[in-house]
Amino acid sequence: MTTEVLVAPAKLTLSLRMVGLRNDGYHLIDAEMVALDLADELVVGPSTGDPGMLSVEDHTGGVGLTVPGGPNDLVMRALRLAGRTADVVVRKVVPAGAGLGGGSADAAAVLRWAGFTDLVAAAGIGADVAFCMVGGRARVTGIGEIVEPLPFEERVFTLLTPPVGCPTPAVYRRWDELGGPIGDHGNDLEPAAVDLVPELARWRDVLGDATGRRPRLAGSGSTWFVEGEYPGDGRRVVRTIPPTAPA
Repeated sequence: MTTEVLVAPAKLTLSLRMVGLRNDGYHLIDAEMVALDLADELVVGPSTGDPGMLSVEDHTGGVGLTVPGGPNDLVMRALRLAGRTADVVVRKVVPAGAGLGGGSADAAAVLRWAGFTDLVAAAGIGADVAFCMVGGRARVTGIGEIVEPLPFEERVFTLLTPPVGCPTPAVYRRWDELGGPIGDHGNDLEPAAVDLVPELARWRDVLGDATGRRPRLAGSGSTWFVEGEYPGDGRRVVRTIPPTAPA
């Protein structure tokens, strides 16, 4: 086995509606997602054990949640799902807990590398993994396993990721506790995330004041985004990219 470097593009959820609940407790969604030119890199090499070892290099500048690694990390779960062994170094650029699908993108990169194509099984380890395996622009439904590609559009967005994280399971729980609110700006999880992490509202207003536009929360948070190019303090300009080519 030779060492390979994989690219794991982040995703941006442009709209997110919660449309139901399965008997097993998983939420059903109807979302539009796009892949971005913001990406982690994964160095995949020969395994020193089964299923392998994972190490994470933080290149985020300290933004987002800490990635602990370990056997429950999505990368390790992806290796087990694909029946492969490898040692993986993740050069983490996409902040964790920021609503940009960084962990899912890393897992998807591993699954593509392994030649694994079962989107339903991929969604079983993380709701965004299936979309990240496909990339581009798509409508995503079910619990994330139904990915319907849409025509690619070149678009530019400005992101602001606060120095706080939003654990996805906690945001979903708060959405349930609040009785399933409907977001008034295209993301039904936004009210729950702001209720769970009130500091998010201040960062929403920071981006809104800097751009003159109403920001939208990315997925379960914590990143806020607006369409258009507004470089500046703490803001990152990103662009959409076409569907991911097979590894």
